[in-house]
Formats: sequence, C-alpha cells, structure tokens
Amino acid sequence: MEGDLQRRLGQNLRKLRKAKGMSQEAFADSLHVHRTYMGGVERGERNLTLRTVERVATTLGVDPIELFTDLGSTLVEDTTGPTSPTSGGNAGS
Repeated sequence: MEGDLQRRLGQNLRKLRKAKGMSQEAFADSLHVHRTYMGGVERGERNLTLRTVERVATTLGVDPIELFTDLGSTLVEDTTGPTSPTSGGNAGS
C-alpha cells in the first residue's frame, strides 16, 4: 500500500529511539532537525531521502535495512533509565 514504508520506518525509528532511551527532542537535535519534523517522520507523514535514512540509522547504531524490517515486539523499551552497579535495588533480599 502507498505510504506503508514511510509508516514502517517511522514506527521502527520510534521503537529503536525509545529502546536507546532517547527523547524525540534529543534525537532530533542529534540529527540537527526540528522535533516537529521528527514527529512527522515517526508518524509516517514525511518522505525521507536515502541519505537521511542513512543518517538516522547511523545515529541509532543500526543497519538502514532495520528501519524497514518488521521489528514487531523484538525490542524491549528501556523505561528504567541509566543504571549503575552501585544503584539501589534489592540486593540480598
């Protein structure tokens, strides 16, 4: 269907960005684009050039083809934030 690749790319970009723990604004800043533009990309409303797809993939640390592949639920979003070995927790309980 028309626009399916744009929507798939946007959905995958959002999943990968969230899995990296990046806000939409921080991710947009790293690509030197406005956050509203990035929102349009994630919603599948923007048509990216191949050069931009490469920049997005590089920033996410993935192969560009992963942006077009059905990722399904293969990613687990990092909602815990940064962790360290000395951070709290239930050690010894």
